[in-house]
Amino acid sequence: MSNDKVLVLAPEHYREICDEIGARLAQLLRPATSAPPPRIAELLDQLARLDHDAPSIVPSIEDMEAFEEAPLVRR
Repeated sequence: MSNDKVLVLAPEHYREICDEIGARLAQLLRPATSAPPPRIAELLDQLARLDHDAPSIVPSIEDMEAFEEAPLVRR
């Protein structure tokens, strides 16, 4: 006979173990909060400026209302 014992855990115990491992990994792998390199910061600022000046691709409420009121054209 074998002396191997099998430990069977209830599903809630598996969930608690996974949650604990996740919490510990989150602490260990937490990204360092430091400023980006100057070149990256410069590029991010440039992107923000360009994005601010760009027209929105999202239709306005007025455009959506006009679209809903337009007759449906079938082909």
